[in-house]
Amino acid sequence: MTREVIRPANVHPATGYSHAWKVGNTVYVAGQVALAREGRLVGPGDFEAQAVQVFENLKAVLEAAGASLENVVKTTVFLTHFAHRDKFREIRARYFKEPFPASTLVFVESLAQPDWLIEVEAIAVVD
Repeated sequence: MTREVIRPANVHPATGYSHAWKVGNTVYVAGQVALAREGRLVGPGDFEAQAVQVFENLKAVLEAAGASLENVVKTTVFLTHFAHRDKFREIRARYFKEPFPASTLVFVESLAQPDWLIEVEAIAVVD
């Protein structure tokens, strides 16, 4: 089975991890956060701006692997505030359509950087 590390040129550089691995026809995407291409945080304190950036990063990583959001079969979502749950669902609906991927939503005290409000990881299967 083939294994390929995915290093998208249009997403912030990964340090100490890989944005994704493609193994056979499955793509494993590391948790995406609201960092712009040059590495600055998009939308400090603004959940909607961060969530949109996270999904744009997820989309870019998938495209670099030859996949798309339509290929996503599983997501794991980490939010730092329960109050953001409804806004998250609204934004997610802009990116995913029926049938929705299987999904786990977890509320955490903090992410790797205290200003990050959301992180989304995904698994996609490319036909």
